[in-house]
Amino acid sequence: MHAEERFTAETFPESPEKATLEAKNKFLGFWLFLGGETVLFATLFATFLALRNSNNNGPVTKELFELPLVFFATMLLLVSSLTSVYAIYHMKNFSFRKMQVWLVITVLLGAGFLGLEIYEFNHYVHELKFTMMSSALGSAFYTLVGTHGAHVAFGLLWITTLVIRNSKRGLNLYNAPKFYVASLYWHFIDVVWVFIFTVVYLMGMVG
Repeated sequence: MHAEERFTAETFPESPEKATLEAKNKFLGFWLFLGGETVLFATLFATFLALRNSNNNGPVTKELFELPLVFFATMLLLVSSLTSVYAIYHMKNFSFRKMQVWLVITVLLGAGFLGLEIYEFNHYVHELKFTMMSSALGSAFYTLVGTHGAHVAFGLLWITTLVIRNSKRGLNLYNAPKFYVASLYWHFIDVVWVFIFTVVYLMGMVG
């Protein structure tokens, strides 16, 4: 079965993301990549926990963080994970346009999250003078949260590129695994943020 073969809703495979050997290899490669990413974030979390009280006589975490803003950003990212689920649901039902619509919504929600994170960083730096160089806490915080933000930006670029490049190609066994892997990556980003929200912000608010 050729990956570029034309399908209908009745002939499209039930699991198009794993229907070819190339797709299975992409899937395996992604999980190996994810293992490395997990080690990276585990290291950054451990560093932050070790340095969270090293504020160099500056403000402590509960004096810095604005929980309502971060909570709203968290809701945007969690909802974007749900919309990406809807996108993959429509992919498996061979509804290309609906999949594209839900992916665009996912990108818009993710962009909203990233915009709020940039606003948060700008507020800390210019209003509170809390910078990466002000203390070990600042270095650990910006490295951890900034690395996650970079992953969000990469995910947005990835999904946007897929949507634009395949807008006239339709859905086939060649690009279905790409959409699926991008969605899994987005879920990974969301899971990492849940840990950041808990470890950095919620634990930071209680001291």
